[in-house]
Amino acid sequence: MPDITHVREPRLLALDQLLGRRSVGPLQDPAPEGTDLDLILDAGLRAPDHGRLRPWRFVVIRGDARLAFGDKLGEAAAARDPANAAALAERYRAWVRRTPMLIAVGAVVRPGNIPEIEQVLSAGAAAMNMLNALHMLGYGGMWVTGPNTYDATVNRLLGFEAPSRLVGFLTAGTPVTSTAPVPARPDRAAHVAEWRAEQSLAP
Repeated sequence: MPDITHVREPRLLALDQLLGRRSVGPLQDPAPEGTDLDLILDAGLRAPDHGRLRPWRFVVIRGDARLAFGDKLGEAAAARDPANAAALAERYRAWVRRTPMLIAVGAVVRPGNIPEIEQVLSAGAAAMNMLNALHMLGYGGMWVTGPNTYDATVNRLLGFEAPSRLVGFLTAGTPVTSTAPVPARPDRAAHVAEWRAEQSLAP
C-alpha cells in the first residue's frame, strides 16, 4: 500500500495556503481576468456585513485605463504638494505603469444604526478576502494606502463622496519571482491573551 502519512487533510492544505500568504511588490502580467477575477471579487463580497448594508465597492483599473488613472493621481499629488509636483506626478504614473491591475476598495457609508466604523471595517475585510483569494489562485498582490487613499479628489474620481471613502488599493498580477521568502510569522504569545473570570477590569 502507498504511504499516505504525509498527505495533509484538505482543510489543512487550505490553511497552509493562507498561512503562506505574503504581500508581493514586484508584479508582472498576467493579471487575473475572467473566472479568476470573478472569484477574487466574489471573495470580497463574502466579507462580514453587520445589517446587510453591503457597503463594499470595488473599482477595477486595468489596461489602458491605468495610464489615464496614473495621470489623475499625478494631478492630485501635484495639487497636494505643488513644490514637488513634477517628481510626485512621475512617481505615481510609474507606479501605475508597472502594476498590471489595481482594484480600488471602498465603503459606501450609510448613516443610521450601524456605526460608520463597522461599515469601513467591512470594506477592509473585503480587501483581505480578495488578497487571500489572489494568493490562493497563484497571483500576487499588496494592499496600498498612502495619500491618494485619503485624498478627496481621488475619492470623488472613483465615485466616493464623504462619508463614503476608499480604504485602499489592491495591486494584482503575477509575482516577478516565486522565490521570495515568506516572512517569519509573528510570535503568537506576543499578540494573544486569554481572559479569565478572576481578572480585574480596573486599569
